[in-house]
Amino acid sequence: MARYSNNNRDTNRLRPAFAGRLCAGLLAVLSGAANAAWELNLQEPVTAVAKRVYELHSLLLWVIVVIFVGVFAVVAYSLVFHRKSQGHKAATFHDNTTVEIAWTVVPTLILIAIAFPATSALVDMRDTSQPDLTVKVTGYQWKWGYEYLTGDAAGVKYMSVLATPRDQIENKAPKGEHYLLEVDRPLVVPVGKKVRILTTANDVIHNWSVPAFAVKTDAVPGFLRDTWFRAEKEGTYRGQCSELCGKDHGFMPVVVEVVSEEKYAAWVAEQKTQLAAVAEDPNKVWALDELLAHGEKVYTANCAACHQANGEGLPPVFPALDGSKIVMGPKQAHLEMVINGKPGTAMAAFAAQLSDTDIAAVVAYERNAWTNKLGEIIQPAEVKALRGK
Repeated sequence: MARYSNNNRDTNRLRPAFAGRLCAGLLAVLSGAANAAWELNLQEPVTAVAKRVYELHSLLLWVIVVIFVGVFAVVAYSLVFHRKSQGHKAATFHDNTTVEIAWTVVPTLILIAIAFPATSALVDMRDTSQPDLTVKVTGYQWKWGYEYLTGDAAGVKYMSVLATPRDQIENKAPKGEHYLLEVDRPLVVPVGKKVRILTTANDVIHNWSVPAFAVKTDAVPGFLRDTWFRAEKEGTYRGQCSELCGKDHGFMPVVVEVVSEEKYAAWVAEQKTQLAAVAEDPNKVWALDELLAHGEKVYTANCAACHQANGEGLPPVFPALDGSKIVMGPKQAHLEMVINGKPGTAMAAFAAQLSDTDIAAVVAYERNAWTNKLGEIIQPAEVKALRGK
């Protein structure tokens, strides 16, 4: 009894402290919620198709509300006015032809009424004919590759990678306004033009989704799927990969900038100038410092998600590179691993994603970063030679 009494007194003392912590926690949640942007509906549509989807969504919501209220009104009425305590007895009958016809015909008519606008919207969503420009979108773990196939920007291609700083992700700094929804290089398209999107993937299934455009299409390895949009309003529109694709699925945003035709023309000219400026000289000999500076950027954008910024990885799926046998071993084996990947593992092939210079730089960085102080220089010409084998 004494032990029980002591435990009971301890519990009573703990209750006010627990209640205080609970109240403080609730206040913190509520104060945070007060500052948050609460949105209970779809994003504002900026394409004709998205507006139709929004209207259909609103129409169906009210249809569902009316049906819900009607059904539960009948149930509530039956429970209140036909309960046993009121002296009611259950009716005994086998069928009611009128009721059965009604609950068959009425839902059928509702579905037919919904089917016409829904089918029309779906047909429009699939009409990718006569685009003003076509962009190929390739999903990688965990970034997007954009390649302009037609239009003024034909030939422009680049990778779009998450731009949220690691300090924010690791809770070492306050979250930014567009936390996990910002990239280094967004897709840029002109306002009022029909943009056809071809999607595919390099590794696993991804999904390219921008809610404001009512666009959501899978990117499947080995297949090309297409969709389209015509944005009617300039601005920056954000989405995400909407297909679970691995460890950093939540770190794969989609950002589209819709600009005026004048700004788009200026952007295209800038991109083509940059492409000409960075065109690789196969005979250029890189110094170690140059390679390491460039390699660190390539590593951060393409390798750090798996192998971590400190090179310690996430074993056993993503092995450490600091002190790794591959990294510390012959450089040809290391280069071949980066170029061709390793089938059956999470190590992807980067031959199609990175240039010769990028691969040379990132391998040189890995072999000279952390405790891997090998002092080796790897030239792009060596990568080019391995690609040709």
